[in-house]
Amino acid sequence: MGQFLHEHPVTPRTDAEKTAVINRLKRIEGQVRGIQKMVESDRYCIDILVQISAINAALKKVGLSVGERHMKHCVSDAVKTGEGDAAIDELIDVMKHFSK
Repeated sequence: MGQFLHEHPVTPRTDAEKTAVINRLKRIEGQVRGIQKMVESDRYCIDILVQISAINAALKKVGLSVGERHMKHCVSDAVKTGEGDAAIDELIDVMKHFSK
């Protein structure tokens, strides 16, 4: 990916925000391990596909949550400091990857 505006968040995540995202990612991690076990035990393909769909939905939800926070804090701060266009372009570039 290209050059990002900031290496670290302008407004660090609160402990509650970190915990919420990490907990969601741990649940997704468990779902992925579950699919691995399903494949190992020769489960029905449709059952596996349903679980993959659930994981995709969960990842999108986490991505939207992180993106929302980024807009409310990082992009908002960038607009206030005159770097809004660059921050918006950066976010649009990343969002394009979500639509692939």
